[in-house]
Amino acid sequence: MADETPPRLDPRRVQVRDAATMRALAHPARIAIIERLFLGETATATELAEVCGLSPSATSYHLRALAKAGLIEEAPSRGDGRERVWQSQLRGLNVETPPERGEAERIASRELAEMFMDLEDARARAWLDRNDSEPYEWYLAATSMSIQVVVTAEELRQLNDRVWSLLEPYARRNRTEPPPGARHVEVSYRSYPRD
Repeated sequence: MADETPPRLDPRRVQVRDAATMRALAHPARIAIIERLFLGETATATELAEVCGLSPSATSYHLRALAKAGLIEEAPSRGDGRERVWQSQLRGLNVETPPERGEAERIASRELAEMFMDLEDARARAWLDRNDSEPYEWYLAATSMSIQVVVTAEELRQLNDRVWSLLEPYARRNRTEPPPGARHVEVSYRSYPRD
């Protein structure tokens, strides 16, 4: 098991290390776009506008920025060629900025991390706003928890790898035929030293 590549290093997941790519990602509309395209689907700016809540022309701007960063590309036309269709060969991303990173990477990494946290927090608050109207089984199944652990850096790496391995089989991109009654569920996991 020790020789296996950790699932988060899957070659279909882009390793984001440079400031330019981090800045290209640091917008909720762009995250909504890549979440859709990372599923292996193709879509036009008009279709993606519904996903990110913008006009098709504003969505086209974000699509061009993502393409410039190498995260998405034009897909083959669906027919008459009048619409630009977009796709991604990627299935996820890992943002990795080592301690020796430059100033630009440090700033861009922080901005991207803050945007992801805001997005995750907004999704959790949306659940709180509607959880009373959810079916009882989903109300009981959902959870929010926090636990303080005492670990070494190596133990924390191992713990993170184990959590990732538990979640990965259920990822949207891996469950092409989910069982009846399955829903998209947001799982946020953070681990960091408190002191």
